[in-house]
Amino acid sequence: MADKRIDQPTGTETMGHEWDGIEELNTPLPRWWLWAFYASIAWAAVYVVLYPAWPLVHSATAGVLGWTSTGQLEAELQQQRAARAPLMRAIADTPIEQLGQHPQLMQAAIEGGRAAFKVSCTQCHGSGAAGSKGYPNLNDDDWLWGGDIATIQYTIEHGVRQPDHDATRMSQMPAFGKDGILKSDQIADLVAHVRTISGQQKPDAASRRGAVLFEQNCTACHGPDGKGSRAVGAPNLTDAIWLYGGDADSIAHTIANSRYGVMPRWGNHLDPVTIKMLAAYVHSLGGGEQAPKPELAEAGATNNGRP
Repeated sequence: MADKRIDQPTGTETMGHEWDGIEELNTPLPRWWLWAFYASIAWAAVYVVLYPAWPLVHSATAGVLGWTSTGQLEAELQQQRAARAPLMRAIADTPIEQLGQHPQLMQAAIEGGRAAFKVSCTQCHGSGAAGSKGYPNLNDDDWLWGGDIATIQYTIEHGVRQPDHDATRMSQMPAFGKDGILKSDQIADLVAHVRTISGQQKPDAASRRGAVLFEQNCTACHGPDGKGSRAVGAPNLTDAIWLYGGDADSIAHTIANSRYGVMPRWGNHLDPVTIKMLAAYVHSLGGGEQAPKPELAEAGATNNGRP
């Protein structure tokens, strides 16, 4: 049995334990601490009654107040939607080509598009919209299908190479090697020609042979000068901007096997106002263009495209 006694200097009962001459005192907890502890127990009992507390298989006890954090969030979101409703209606009612005539409305659309871009587009195009191999840079002025705000909106809404959707952007380059259209040495000559017209190497015998092959197989889409065509989404091969790489190996792989990059059809996932705001944001990044003149649009004028 422990030998308990009263410690003379403190007047406190000991616990009867001693280690190397050091005794343990049975010092009581401060009264304020005890009252705080009892109050916390009482508050916990009240909380269990008023708020969700006990986890169940698929939910939790509801609490008599019926409050939930998701319900509070939804109420706050409803307030935000109500506050933004006039602005969203104004953006919805304004044709996208006329947004630029309303600076405040345009700025609001750009900011809304910036937020939507972070949620839906950064996974492919990056947080700064600079893209990466296989995903276009949206900051430059090189466009496959066109860079005016209405054209960008159309691309976002209908996507690129989406199956079972007639309005999607669609282009398909032949796989000249895989499909047996050209032999490996011919593909090498074509690579030499493309690298020559893009300023990466000087003309030589291979590039001259490749020029003949290019005229026979590639001008229908890329044009006789290799500058591409927005009418068919064919990229400009004469500049320094490449989607999959401009080195000899990358170009050879593209010619031999083709590429088939896709972009989601956001009209299936986002509301029309959000798509309009996304188009405004992408257009504002630095490469946005003015709407083409009607006669050029009808003619399918050629211009720079994204390889």
